[in-house]
Order: sequence, then C-alpha cells, then structure tokens
Amino acid sequence: MFTVIHQLTSAQVEQLHQMYLQEWWSNKRALADVSPLLANSDLLFGLWDEEAQRLAGFCRVLTDWVYRAIVFDVIVAADYRGQGLGAKLIEHVTTHPRIAQVECIQLFCTPEMQPFYEKHGFGQAEQLLMVRPCEVRSRE
Repeated sequence: MFTVIHQLTSAQVEQLHQMYLQEWWSNKRALADVSPLLANSDLLFGLWDEEAQRLAGFCRVLTDWVYRAIVFDVIVAADYRGQGLGAKLIEHVTTHPRIAQVECIQLFCTPEMQPFYEKHGFGQAEQLLMVRPCEVRSRE
C-alpha cells in the first residue's frame, strides 16, 4: 500500500536523489540542489511505501493555477516499476482539485513514453518547442 505525500523529509529527499542518480536525464543532479528544487515547485507528489519506509515514486508540478501547469520529474524507483505507480502519480496530478481546473497540463517525455502518457489523456503538442540552451553547471 502506498501513501501519497506532498512534502518530503530529509531522508526522503536523499531517497529521491538516489532515484535521480539512476536515470540518464537526472543523474547529474547534486543532492544540494534537490531541496531548493522541491521548495520552488508548486506541488509535490510522492508515493511512500510505509512498510519498506521508502519513496517509491515522485513527480512535481509548476503552475500559474489558471492557464498552465507543467509536470516534471515523473520517476518510479527501478524495483517498483511495473506496478502502475507512474499511472498513480499522473492520476493524482490530473485529479488534484487545483490542477484539474488549469486550462492546460504539459509535460516532456521521450518517444518511448508517449503511449503511456497518451493513455492518460496527453497528446502531442501542435506548437514547436523552443529551447534556449543553458550551460551545464557543475555542482560538487
């Protein structure tokens, strides 16, 4: 059984960091950056395994509460995958009372994850994504 949590303890922050280190898209994140990352997010969704005392999954949302919300960092610990936890996270985000009222919920995903998100009502954007590259900063 998993409990949805909206704040992380320092031990849970460390567990999240360990999850980040296992993924290609987040493996350069420093532990020192995780707490400010969380503090500057509008909503946090963690899936807490009470029995194992472990963070099993996580995502976060930035939003203006009216027109746009963007979901970041959807992540499930490797040994918890295949149990529908990613779907639970997305369901909790999209049914959150304040997010459900937002005009548009956005996220970025890799091509192989597209079918997963399409099952949850997301579609490919019509607009062109523009990115201003930033220098990768080294944190040690």
